[in-house]
Amino acid sequence: MPRTTLEICIDSIAGCDAAISGGADRIELCGALSVGGLTPSPGLAALVVARARAAGVRVHAMVRSRAGDFAYDAGDVATAVADAQALIAAGVDGLVFGAVRGGAIDEAALREWVAAVRAVRDDIDLTLHRAVDLLPDPVAAIEPAVAHGFARILTSGGAVRAVDGAAVIAAMVRAAAGRIVVMPGSGVRPDNVVELLSVTGAVEVHASAGVAVPQDDARVHALGFAGPGLARTDEKIVRALRAAIDG
Repeated sequence: MPRTTLEICIDSIAGCDAAISGGADRIELCGALSVGGLTPSPGLAALVVARARAAGVRVHAMVRSRAGDFAYDAGDVATAVADAQALIAAGVDGLVFGAVRGGAIDEAALREWVAAVRAVRDDIDLTLHRAVDLLPDPVAAIEPAVAHGFARILTSGGAVRAVDGAAVIAAMVRAAAGRIVVMPGSGVRPDNVVELLSVTGAVEVHASAGVAVPQDDARVHALGFAGPGLARTDEKIVRALRAAIDG
């Protein structure tokens, strides 16, 4: 059987080192994972790319300039284009983006963004992210994603945890019919990853492998310097995910 790809999302150099040491095949580089991941800085991207490349690990970077929904106006799309160009210059192997408006994939925004990105680097690897989980039926994301040249879709099947959306993810895999990878993500842990892969038929899986970071100083929260969900990537969890996947 071919090796199942394990993608670990990170937002720091320490997270990069933990992902690589734990056996990740690919890194999704973000900023601010506590809000679902934002665009990382070009400086962080360059440092992570250097570390990952030395280890033979690919780096895909999130392109999301703000927290909240994925209904982007012209300024948001222009920012996403500029961010993508900066990340390509930093050496990333792929980009992660998504846009949804009115309960459907925003094809105009995708078309503009993909064209701008391809003009800079035609072979960049593209992932359509969990914006698709806001759709009434995430299966509807398959055809637009294929049409716009995305290599994969990251999804929880519209559920909070991928294991709870496994039936929808399996339907997405069937609809994809090998034309695009459907990658489960959200709440993926060593104790549920095998079942998730079995039920969905997925060949790639995405996880944060995070542990909560306690704040000893109450002022950190009171002054708005950290929100809920602050976590760090844990090498032991990455290693346990890898071991569970590999059997």
